[in-house]
Amino acid sequence: MTAPVSYARSGDVNIAYQVTGEGQLDLVLVPGFFSHLEIDWEHPEHARFLERLASFSRLIRFDKRGTGLSDRAVGLPDFETRMDDVRAVMDAVGSEQAALFGYSEGGPMCVLFAAAYPERARALVLYGTYAKRTRSDDYPWAPTWEERVAAAHELEETWGENVDLSTMIPDADPATASWFQRRGRAALSPSAARDLILMNSKADVREALPAVQCPTLVLHRVGDRDSRVDEGRFIASRIPGARFVELTGDEHVPFVRMEEILAEVEECLTGVRPVADGRRVLATILFTDLVGSTVRARELGDATWASLLQRHHDAVRRQLSLYGGEEVDTAGDGFLALFDGPARAIRCGLAVREALRSLGLDVRVGVHTGEVERTDERPRGIAVHLAARVMAAAGAGEVLVTQTTHDLVEGSGLELADRGVFELKGIERARRLYEAC
Repeated sequence: MTAPVSYARSGDVNIAYQVTGEGQLDLVLVPGFFSHLEIDWEHPEHARFLERLASFSRLIRFDKRGTGLSDRAVGLPDFETRMDDVRAVMDAVGSEQAALFGYSEGGPMCVLFAAAYPERARALVLYGTYAKRTRSDDYPWAPTWEERVAAAHELEETWGENVDLSTMIPDADPATASWFQRRGRAALSPSAARDLILMNSKADVREALPAVQCPTLVLHRVGDRDSRVDEGRFIASRIPGARFVELTGDEHVPFVRMEEILAEVEECLTGVRPVADGRRVLATILFTDLVGSTVRARELGDATWASLLQRHHDAVRRQLSLYGGEEVDTAGDGFLALFDGPARAIRCGLAVREALRSLGLDVRVGVHTGEVERTDERPRGIAVHLAARVMAAAGAGEVLVTQTTHDLVEGSGLELADRGVFELKGIERARRLYEAC
């Protein structure tokens, strides 16, 4: 990240903003609960999300008042005040008209801005957001006021470790979890997190929805745990001409499994759907993860655990080399690898299990064969997501494979026991899994 952070004056408050990209279209990204203009770039996936948006726009980002690098001691601002901050940032960068992309908490702000300043809103994109934050008879999907108050005080008491990660990014890998927690601590103090939750709880932009005049795209994941998919449908049904796109998965943030989101956004804003610049190949994906590693690390102490973890890495890499696997990623105590043959992937998983048992370590392994996109060094696509969920379903010492992979290794001599049908998080339909013996 090389773009400087600047400040716009909104009333008596300084709003930190940053501009990247040189596209013809101005795009204002309004973040959710919290953001941090500098730390946002430190996670590879989030950085790629921002780079992709900036590839077809002049991307304008800011930290909302009270968060990130903006002024922090600002009291309890309402949505109208925060909407004025959007206008102040646009004025500071000389943007007369822009598309607005708001996700989660940023959605109501964008709705209000588009309705109040139609001449300045070129288009509106909403992801994983809501029209009202507390439940009522005519809006039954939101939590009650009492539940929101309880959540606000729980966050204040546990802030630093609890940044609502289980709702924002279910099943986040250790590296993502660590970054997200650090981003939360840097963006908000405990009391500010509490106040922000309480302020958000008063949001109700239902009356503003019919006043939105610009082209609107509403995106929502079916398994979103923060804002229900019915809320996305509600919003789209009340904005004239809005297009609603329902996505699989349960991630609340837009920068995880982002390709479909970005394709829809780019097509909406430019009229052209991007053509994937990578190559799609059939591969067998293998995920590994140590079982009980947190407890083991606590028992052994940092130095001893670090030494054992290095031996774990060496053992896994030795088996990957023997069975022709390509190491793609290593996060903490897990591996992601690709194979050009499903039988080799399964045999490698079994060999990894035995090698780690000799070190006193239990591992779970998930294997799936499917099409992946090699847009960069890390493969992407639903097949990768599915393989990770298969691994998560495995128990200690288990090597689980999907029906697809099972069918491809018939006659190979591998023994695969039917484990039945599993409901996997974020996967649209149940899958039959088999255990390699």
